[in-house]
Amino acid sequence: MKTRTRKRALAQPTGLTALRLPLPPRRALPADLRKYFAICEEKIGFLPNVLAAYSFDAVKLRAFIDMYNDLMLGASRLTKLEREMIAVVVSSANRCYYCLVAHGQAVRELSGDPALGELLVMNWRVAKLPARQRAMLAFAHKLTVTPAQTGAADRRRLVRAGFSARDIWDIAAVTGFFNMTNRLATATDMMPNPDYHARSR
Repeated sequence: MKTRTRKRALAQPTGLTALRLPLPPRRALPADLRKYFAICEEKIGFLPNVLAAYSFDAVKLRAFIDMYNDLMLGASRLTKLEREMIAVVVSSANRCYYCLVAHGQAVRELSGDPALGELLVMNWRVAKLPARQRAMLAFAHKLTVTPAQTGAADRRRLVRAGFSARDIWDIAAVTGFFNMTNRLATATDMMPNPDYHARSR
């Protein structure tokens, strides 16, 4: 009995209780969001806790979904793997447990390399990466930890590595998005779904 209770507790975004943000039952959500949640469960196998956390406000949930899908899945010269790599490096700098677990798994899956996700979590500088990706991650890390010191010289390094002005915008947009989500996840003590831990290993 205790084991079943513990499993149910792990499946919930724990910080919401502390913040007194009650989540509506699934049936109370608008039809489009119920459908989106069902598609997530079908494709992923579970509903990511971050989506459940946003369900207290349909407007904010739709805004989050739209921004995430545009930045991480939309048209860009950055590959989906590169965008996930940025997510992990930013989340590592911010020590965001939720995003490190969730996006570390995405790096493992997209790269086919179980070690790469852990390398980026612990210290992206020791990962064996092409010069282009190393420059991208250096920019994302600097923009996260010392944004006021990020300037023209850093952009020139990205250009020399082969990135266009639009690419630099995309790198900065993904970096900015995960700095925002890291802070929300940390502030609410949002826990990743346990399912992420064993995947793609």
